[in-house]
Order: sequence, then structure tokens, then C-alpha cells
Amino acid sequence: MRLILAAGLALAAAACADAPEAVAPAPQPAFIAEGRPAALEAWGQVAVRGDALVLGEGVTAYDLNTALFSDYALKLRTVWIPDGAGPAVYHETGVFDFPVGTVITKTFFYPLADGGFDQVSAAGRLQDHFDGTQLDLAGVRLIETRVLVRREAGWEALPYVWDDAQRAASLQRTGAFVELTLISAARAAQDFTYAVPDVNQCAACHVLDARDGALSPIGPRARHLNGPFAYADGPGNQLARWVQAGLLAGAPEPELAPRAAVWEGDVTLSGAALDAASRAWLDINCAHCHSRTGPARTSGLYLEPWEPDGPHLGRCKPPIAAGTGTGGRPFSIVPGAPEQSIFVHRLETERLSDMMPELGRSVTHHESAALITAWISEMSGGCG
Repeated sequence: MRLILAAGLALAAAACADAPEAVAPAPQPAFIAEGRPAALEAWGQVAVRGDALVLGEGVTAYDLNTALFSDYALKLRTVWIPDGAGPAVYHETGVFDFPVGTVITKTFFYPLADGGFDQVSAAGRLQDHFDGTQLDLAGVRLIETRVLVRREAGWEALPYVWDDAQRAASLQRTGAFVELTLISAARAAQDFTYAVPDVNQCAACHVLDARDGALSPIGPRARHLNGPFAYADGPGNQLARWVQAGLLAGAPEPELAPRAAVWEGDVTLSGAALDAASRAWLDINCAHCHSRTGPARTSGLYLEPWEPDGPHLGRCKPPIAAGTGTGGRPFSIVPGAPEQSIFVHRLETERLSDMMPELGRSVTHHESAALITAWISEMSGGCG
């Protein structure tokens, strides 16, 4: 009898050993029409499964041709529209018109440097860690995920901060501060404070029309999405994929749509390529405020890509109420003289009252400062 029992236990153990490991189901996306869930996972857009941050079912990752700078953080962006809500409506220049129920997320993360959990690297690209469906968490630190949800009353922004265990993110409506050490490609270390914005600070960037004060996405526009993305089944144009997936209606073929330059930090550009990259960087980083309708409209400095070269773009434009933000320089742009241009001072300084963009950064983005310096250096004409 004992022999039979032992044999049965052995067979049972063998069967358990051969059974495949259970795979946790993918997150199920949800539109939460009211309230502010305490846990990010309630939205079902992204969630940790094993050693990866995975997308919810039907959630689409995307990227921008030239990205907004945020203290060298990398970003995983996603969009989801519930079944039956209808696609977003294409707009040639403005943000797409998304239906009620749309959820957009942006997860900020850093590659880890060699020195531990709080030492992060200023190098890397999203593609180094994301395979089209999941973000490999080995060697990265998750910081925050921002949720932008389109409700009946309009868009609402909610910031979620990841715990030290890198398993869950919780709502932090008042924002948060994370102490980090940034390691550059040259191995130089810089201590800085990463600031997660509170819900009111979100409005400082996401109000694109100061006349109505309504929040809006910034990146999902034709010119920023009209470029390639590394999907799980291979590369494809994002506008075409959004149409194919039923996320977008009314879009022309990609070759007929506007397209911002792709810039990932190259500081050796010249001529037309330099001009295109500089205008694209100013557009995504500055034009949501510096437009004819934005919060900085009274400055007279407008940085959208269709603005012609001239005073409104900064050429020989004196400051209006910049105070110490001028750095003692006379004009926003002095053609051929970046060392006399307010633009360059604003990008290089880390003084809170002077730096631009004024939110979303604590450290200098050296590559963009070099880009704009080179762009101004190639201009001719002076300011008389």
C-alpha cells in the first residue's frame, strides 16, 4: 500500500513539474466616467506582469517624431478608445478630436546606471526597452504614469507614482518629488529632483487655448505622429496604423499629411536639416504655451511651425516682462550671435525663475541647447 501511495505522489509531482507556469492575463482597459481611482491598474491601460510592464488589450503604444524633454526620462505613450465610442477625428494642424471614453497615458522611466536604484542614465531610447507590446523592467526605473481621460465634461489629468518595488502606481494628486542622480554618457553625475506635477500644474501645459481654459492632449497631432514606430509585427507609419486600427478617421495618406522632423539628439546638423529639427523641437517643447491662443500668447513669441521667420519667432524681438530671464541679453534671437540670445540663456540655465521650459525639467538639456545655438549661429542679418 505504501508503495502504491509513493508511486502516486511521484506521478503527481512529475505532472506539476511539467505543467506550464500560469501567465497572468493582460490588463482589461476601462473608461472610468467619474471619480479618481487610487490605483493605476484600475484603468487597465498598463500594468506589471512578471518582469514587464504590459499594455492592456487593445491599447496602442505610440511615439512622437521629436519628443518633449523631461529631465532625460524616456516615455512610453499609449492611447485607447473604447469599442463603440468611435474613432478620433483627424485635424491637419490641431490635436485630434478624441471621443468621450478615450484614455491616454504616458509612463516616465529611466535606464538604470551602474550605481543602484537612484542612479539613472541619461542615455537610451524607448526602443531599447520596449518590444511593441511590453516594457522590459530589467535595468529600468519606473517613475510615474500620467493618465489623461476624456470625460463628458472634458479632459482630466491624473498623476500616478510608482512604488520602490516597481509593482504598482498610486494616485498622487498633489504631485511628488523623487531624488535621483543622473549619470551622463561621459559618466558625470548630477544630483537632481525629479518633480511629478500636481493636477493644477498639468493644466499649465495642457491648456492650449487660454480663452476657455480647457485641458487637451499635446502630442497626438498629425505632424508629431506622421512617422515610423517599431510595432511588435514590424515597423509601420503611425498615422496609417491608427486608421487601420480604427483609432482615427479622416486622415489622408501619410505622404500628404504634415510631418515634423525626427530629432533624437543629433547636434551635428546644418542647413535645412538643422532648421527643421530646431523648429520641431521648439514646436513640441514650447508652442503649447507660445502660440496665438496659449497661456504665453501675451509674450508675442509664437513658436508653432507655420509662424514665419520674424519678430514673432524671436528674431530681434525684445523681451516684454522676462525680468532676470533675459540673462542680460537684448533679444530673444540675435542672428549669428547665440551668446547674445535670450533663447540660449533660457535653455542653458537651471535657475527656476529663468529656465524654459519652466515646467518639466530640473536639469539642462545640453543637446537641445546645442541645437538651438547652432541654429541661431547659422542665421544672418543681425539686429542692426
